[in-house]
Amino acid sequence: MPKTPLITRTPLRLASAVLLTLAALNVPAAHAGEVTPVAVTVDARAALAAVPETGVGTNHAIWDSRLGADETADLLKDAGVTLLRYPGGSYSDIYHWADHSAPGGYVAPGTDFDTFMGGARRTGAQAMVTANYGTGTAEEAAAWVRYANVTKGYGVKYWEIGNENYGNGHYGSAWEADDHADKSPAEYARTVVAYADAMKAVDPTVKIGAVLTTPANWPDGLTADGDDGTWNKVVLSLAGPKIDFVILHWYPGALDKAAHVPDMIDLTRRQIAAYAGSGAERIGIAMTEFNTGSSSNGTNTQPGALAAADAYATLLANGVFTVDWWNVHNGIGAVTQVAGHTDYGDFGLLSSAACTSDGSVCEPPANTPFAPYYALRMVSGFARPGDRFVQAATDHAKVSAHAVRRADGDLAVLLINTSSDTSYPVTIGYSGFSPASGAPTVLSHTNGATDIARSTSGSATGRTLPPLSMTTIVVRPASAPAGLPGAPGQPTASNVTDTTAAISWPAASAGTRPIAKYEVYRNNGAVAEQLGETSGTSFTAGNLTPGTRYTVNVIARDSGGGVSPASSPVTFTTGTPATGSCTVRLTDQSDWGNGYVGAIDITNNGAPINGWTLHFRWPRTWQSLGSGWSAVWTQSGSEVKVVNEPGNGSLPTGASTTIGFVGNYSGPNVLPAVFTLNGTVCATR
Repeated sequence: MPKTPLITRTPLRLASAVLLTLAALNVPAAHAGEVTPVAVTVDARAALAAVPETGVGTNHAIWDSRLGADETADLLKDAGVTLLRYPGGSYSDIYHWADHSAPGGYVAPGTDFDTFMGGARRTGAQAMVTANYGTGTAEEAAAWVRYANVTKGYGVKYWEIGNENYGNGHYGSAWEADDHADKSPAEYARTVVAYADAMKAVDPTVKIGAVLTTPANWPDGLTADGDDGTWNKVVLSLAGPKIDFVILHWYPGALDKAAHVPDMIDLTRRQIAAYAGSGAERIGIAMTEFNTGSSSNGTNTQPGALAAADAYATLLANGVFTVDWWNVHNGIGAVTQVAGHTDYGDFGLLSSAACTSDGSVCEPPANTPFAPYYALRMVSGFARPGDRFVQAATDHAKVSAHAVRRADGDLAVLLINTSSDTSYPVTIGYSGFSPASGAPTVLSHTNGATDIARSTSGSATGRTLPPLSMTTIVVRPASAPAGLPGAPGQPTASNVTDTTAAISWPAASAGTRPIAKYEVYRNNGAVAEQLGETSGTSFTAGNLTPGTRYTVNVIARDSGGGVSPASSPVTFTTGTPATGSCTVRLTDQSDWGNGYVGAIDITNNGAPINGWTLHFRWPRTWQSLGSGWSAVWTQSGSEVKVVNEPGNGSLPTGASTTIGFVGNYSGPNVLPAVFTLNGTVCATR
């Protein structure tokens, strides 16, 4: 049997992944008495996304001979996997389902669609199927829908059109099969429309997904010759009205990139809103391939597992409806020692029992769980479908925290210690929630462990986290009074300006006492900051900061002081003044994935200026100034100062000048939004 193939990735992306090494996992060992407790803050009033039914997923591939094994399905069920993707990455674009063939690739016996569906049903997972875009047709995809949902009654809801189709050579790198003469995003989008029409004609209930590039990951931001914009802009503009979700893939190449997720997802939502047309809010986001992508730092050992738990929780908290690990079985790669254990360079959840080419090293027996398997088990035990994420944070870079509020009032907190040699005591403070006295339920997994330990121990407000560990504590509320109000409905934001926003929501259902008022909170780090209150179902928030992203929840309080759960969040970004003495327009003129050429047009709308200074701030720590021209550019920390040159310092009323720069970035590129000219905030266009 041939060696199980690894996932295909663009050389450019892999090269960047190698450069993105883990910020040092090792820290100097400290005496126990010298370790300062880590402060963990959990605020139940700062609600985030609800946990979806399909949240914890993974990929199955047709070259995996154990795809249909009962043991495999049972292990995935025990891990809490609720979605399985088929037929496997780039193989999707060479796979023909009707005769179970993949010309140019290896197809293992016992991996056909019916076998896959049998395993998915045994696991209790929904299926996501990737229809063949590269070498297939809309008619072939529609026939697959008919067979799956009409003939067999499988009820497959989610259907992707192709896999990483931007990797067809249009941007230089070619790893994805594509027989279309036209490799452009416009051709992909037109074909997605044809697929969607044909597939929904068979079963109008299916959901169709289109491939996007992931913000700050190649080839995001690039525009090829002849295109009307980037891949995402073109695909969303043409196919947006026909699709139900978009597809991202993420191999960050380092183990400490969860902080990129909120901006990654927010930028994707902004693109959907800007380009997908009317009703774009219906379009979901699926992360159908995720892996740390870091063979040098641990793919199947504990550091990779901790990164997986952190990323899954962060992606789901930001509203992604599925995160799908690559892969169930993948195969042996470069063998190293990581955190005291053998790392086989295997991107799978379960061992393939493969050996190196010289036979000197072999993986453990087939289906032995690797460390990331326990990360999925931990996440599925921590965040169950129907729970709602709430804000949690820590004051230490080595410790991360996530929290969910359960329908029964319990609160679960996931704590991750990425230090390889230091146990960190943590103190947990709660807002909007009073923990019961007594020991909580505790789930824990430590470096090298072959199971998740379960106990009832310790305190709800303090715990010591072993090195390289993930721990979930489930805390009961101090009291659970009956008859509380229900959560207010989904808030919306309108008439957003630089300093104000009108927020409205459907009324909450009253409990045993009437609702007295609604309180409006803004998520500010791990703390919910109250913006105001009202007896009605709308509120105008004032004194907001220009150019700032706000996430807002509403709670209902009854006449006896009883409080409802928090509403779903609404997120909006304030602008800059509608008018002013100056106007600034920033454009990204060309982009190459980790840098771009920016042009800033400055217009003086006020009295004549002789000499000007422009200030702005980089929104994120991973952004910096490379160079600048037509002015004197300097950077201090995140602040950028731009001073006129002798030839462009005079700006009469109505006059403009243009300056340029090279901006560097290594994460989602959130463009600066607020500029001041000689101390005055400008209108931004």
